[in-house]
Amino acid sequence: MNGKSPPVARSVAGLRRQVALWRAAGERVGLVPTMGALHAGHLALVAAARGQCERVVASIFVNPKQFGPREDFATYPRPEADDLAKLAGAAADLVFIPPVGEMYPDGFATTISTGGPSQGLCGAQRPGHFDGVATVVAKLLIQATANAAYFGEKDYQQLMVVRRMARDLDLPVEIVGVPTVREPDGLALSSRNVYLSAEERRVAPHLNRAMREAAAEIGRGAAPGPVLERAVASLTGLGFAIEYLELRDGVTLTRLFELSRPARLLAAAHLGHTRLIDNIPVART
Repeated sequence: MNGKSPPVARSVAGLRRQVALWRAAGERVGLVPTMGALHAGHLALVAAARGQCERVVASIFVNPKQFGPREDFATYPRPEADDLAKLAGAAADLVFIPPVGEMYPDGFATTISTGGPSQGLCGAQRPGHFDGVATVVAKLLIQATANAAYFGEKDYQQLMVVRRMARDLDLPVEIVGVPTVREPDGLALSSRNVYLSAEERRVAPHLNRAMREAAAEIGRGAAPGPVLERAVASLTGLGFAIEYLELRDGVTLTRLFELSRPARLLAAAHLGHTRLIDNIPVART
């Protein structure tokens, strides 16, 4: 760790002023959008940006527009000092931490409406979620004027939605996906893992294990339907409440009923009060 906290911008004007200096000097700028409560998965995004860019900006903003009325916006962890210390260790050059009023000033009336890869999966379970994601990400991309923005594959549907949005709106930024970071037992890192009780934390890795077993069967030629039904039954017996476990096209996220092209297995499940999501690639073996 370098021990020195990176500078913080809390206004769009301050962010743009600094990035403009870097861009004028011919430096490539990478943006890592986050909602804070940073863990090793977020720091992997910073590392990926650092490997491809001279300058790295991380944003921290808990976006109210992507939370539903019964979701955890009010209680979502916001450990700003700890996050800044981690970003110092990761050598971020600037942290953008706007207040809600800076992102959504009085009279704000524009929302991006998403389709395509936002349909089904989390889009069905969380109505309006991806419209809120697309709106805030579009604002961040425009505000930061970065060359590239980095998103984790753990939120795979979000990554596909953001890529589609940037392409459709001709935003001049490269959207880079970074592989999921996992605990040694396979659990995908998430800021919401802190909600798991000790017993739930012991059970949680079974989601990824069941997915890997199902993906292997499907890759060997087994029909996806029965394989996924067995996986759901097994996970339900362990205490998971399954929202979905589906085989989808790896790019468009259209539903697949056979393994005919590169695919992704995606899942969402509740374990106690914690909502877990995960995904893995599926290929013919």
